[in-house]
Amino acid sequence: MTTSTTSQSSPATPTPLLDLQALVVAVRRRRRLWCSLALLGLLVGAAVAVLLPPPPTAVTKVLVTHKEDQPNDTGTLIRTDVALLGTTRIAGKALQSLKSPENPEDFMRDYRGTGLTNNLLQIDVTGDSDAEAVARAKALADAFVTDHVGRMRETAKAEAKALVDQRDRMRDELAQVNKAIGLRSPESDPKASASIESLFARRAELNTRIADFDQRAADARTGTPKLVVGTQIVDAPRAVQHSLPRAAVTNAAIGLVLGLVLGLALAAVGTVVADRPVLRREIAANLGASVIAELRRAPRRSGGLWQRRRTRAARTRLTATLARTVRGSAGPMSLLELGCARSTSVIALSVARALAAEGPVVIIDGLPGPKLANSRQKPGDPTVVSGERAATVPHQVRRLGVGSVAPGTAWTDLQYLGSQTVLVVRAGHGSAAWLHTVARQLADQRIPVIGVVLIDPDPRDRTDGTLWDGLHTALRGHNERPARQNETGQLPTERPSWPVRVPDSDQEAK
Repeated sequence: MTTSTTSQSSPATPTPLLDLQALVVAVRRRRRLWCSLALLGLLVGAAVAVLLPPPPTAVTKVLVTHKEDQPNDTGTLIRTDVALLGTTRIAGKALQSLKSPENPEDFMRDYRGTGLTNNLLQIDVTGDSDAEAVARAKALADAFVTDHVGRMRETAKAEAKALVDQRDRMRDELAQVNKAIGLRSPESDPKASASIESLFARRAELNTRIADFDQRAADARTGTPKLVVGTQIVDAPRAVQHSLPRAAVTNAAIGLVLGLVLGLALAAVGTVVADRPVLRREIAANLGASVIAELRRAPRRSGGLWQRRRTRAARTRLTATLARTVRGSAGPMSLLELGCARSTSVIALSVARALAAEGPVVIIDGLPGPKLANSRQKPGDPTVVSGERAATVPHQVRRLGVGSVAPGTAWTDLQYLGSQTVLVVRAGHGSAAWLHTVARQLADQRIPVIGVVLIDPDPRDRTDGTLWDGLHTALRGHNERPARQNETGQLPTERPSWPVRVPDSDQEAK
């Protein structure tokens, strides 16, 4: 009772919203999924590079000068040039120089422009062959340069014409001012003198403005050749060399990374959604019973002799523990599996063979699917009967039941397999909700759980799967059965003898 008082007085450990350790372990256990997706991505990437090679491409670079160029330009002018390159006007002029009947809208889909700097434009063009791609790139670059130069000349011509027209209007006004000055006669009237002085001032202003407009018009005409010379093709069109091995390696690497990321994401999401416990502490807490042994799958590779030897040693220790438990129990014991029927059958046969030397042993097979009772028996093996013939087994014969707690189990039939049970659970097979259901149903059937044998655990799991206060926090029927058997009506003060946990690694065995 001391344990119960301590357990009740100790505060409950808060359950984290997301257990990162359990998530990492579950994702690592699903390595077949993300490894398969990573391999699939690698193969698809390599196949795309081989089966869908890029079309022949040519590239050229054009130096574009603007009258409005400023050192602090953010790239607006070059972006405008890129947008102008993708117009039917430029595409149509390039097709005219190529004498091609192709539609400009279709041709626009075969090239693109990229602004490398504020004044450097790169043009990428595709074609049916390298020669055609180079010819297209040259025609497109020439069409763009011609259009750009033509727009600059037209702009300069329009600006110069506007300045000349303004100058001519100033000259007409100057002629009128000169005529007005010539019509005035020298007078001594102060007012007439002031009027003549204003006319002379206006004439001087008009002469200055006329000279300014002349200079600006000359600058507009002389500045255009500099811009025209500055806009030119600086990198002649050339075909882009395509390396199939390099493209295959690049695409394969990209596919590998994308497949790996997708696989890890699917594994993580599937783990969170499925909520299948894989750690010892989670399985023990959900079932309300301690993990007494761990058994790993036998390695498929022939080089794992040492690992197989360690697995056989773990099975031998588990068989001895369960056999000792059966000898010390007053009623029959059962092994109930969840996701590992074959492993449970092997364990039951091993325990029955260990007990056969002391007397007759009968295995009651309650497993679904292929019956253990119908399997081929070796000489000296214990008798195996089906669950329907369990009533015909004499009471003096030692019985060992084998059943399942998988979905669809007939819970009321489990009590005929044994009055107490050991659960054989495959890690990551059942959800947390189903483990709770198993614990609740066994409690309702008054079947105490001695312990849990964990099949295929995570080799890096170092969590503790022992419930030190399991007698008081596990199943409801765990304490009710001894209470009814005690004539005084009090709970036994001594804890039952729990099977020792069988280590399955050198670190745990030390």
